[in-house]
Amino acid sequence: MTTAHDRYAADAPPGGPRRGRFRKGMRRGAPLPLLVPALVGLAFLVLPLVALLLRTPWHSLPDQLGSAEVWHALQLSLVCATSATAVSLVLGVPLAWLLARVEFPGRGLVRALVTLPLVLPPVVGGVALLMALGRNGVVGRWLDSWFGLTLPFTTTAVVVAEAFVAMPFLVISVEGTLRAADPRYEEAATTLGASRFTAFRRVTLPLIAPGIAAGAVLAWARALGEFGATITFAGNFPGRTQTMPLAVYLALQEDPAAAISLSLVLLAVSIAVLAGLRDRWMAAS
Repeated sequence: MTTAHDRYAADAPPGGPRRGRFRKGMRRGAPLPLLVPALVGLAFLVLPLVALLLRTPWHSLPDQLGSAEVWHALQLSLVCATSATAVSLVLGVPLAWLLARVEFPGRGLVRALVTLPLVLPPVVGGVALLMALGRNGVVGRWLDSWFGLTLPFTTTAVVVAEAFVAMPFLVISVEGTLRAADPRYEEAATTLGASRFTAFRRVTLPLIAPGIAAGAVLAWARALGEFGATITFAGNFPGRTQTMPLAVYLALQEDPAAAISLSLVLLAVSIAVLAGLRDRWMAAS
């Protein structure tokens, strides 16, 4: 005897009855109580970007973007963001592996501390860096007395501040990829005589390379747009610590048209980052 479930399964698409019914339901029109706030939310997010494009002084844009100050700020931003991403890769990938593969007491607390910079106000992060690495800081005093090394208000301080706020993005992305990867490949490599580090280098890294790449791009974009921790820990010195976000802030007080032009550059970079991550996000959806 044919049941209703059998008839439904026979008519279902190859993806399975539940998936077919779910996707068919997603094609239906949205109810008005959900559609209206959704459109308002979309307008809320898109309207400021449209206003930025409408207010851009296109006729003077080449002259404003061609100034030496802008190029210095852009070059410094690119160099520091790339350096901060490199630091995040060197330190963040092993940290993500530790959180994903090793059971140890307090792992949840460590994960919470790692992700804390995501929700911590950037200015507070800058103050914390000063208290830790400043000349009279917990660690900074020893760096100054032992090595004569002073970090605050230097280009290195920009890299440190950007890495502090950007590394959690990389750690979260890589840890999620590690949890999705099958650990049995690593176990098989170790049973064949490979050390855990060799298995990580030869087996795990190729498996999680897309997650590392996506995390690195996100970390780079976050580092490029960092403002609060940078201005607090590194200051705003043209040619030394003045990155593009700091240049936008300074220009907004003196020349709003120049601030709009600089913001347009950062907007273009953000769009490029989104385009680079499009294939990963489309695959996830």
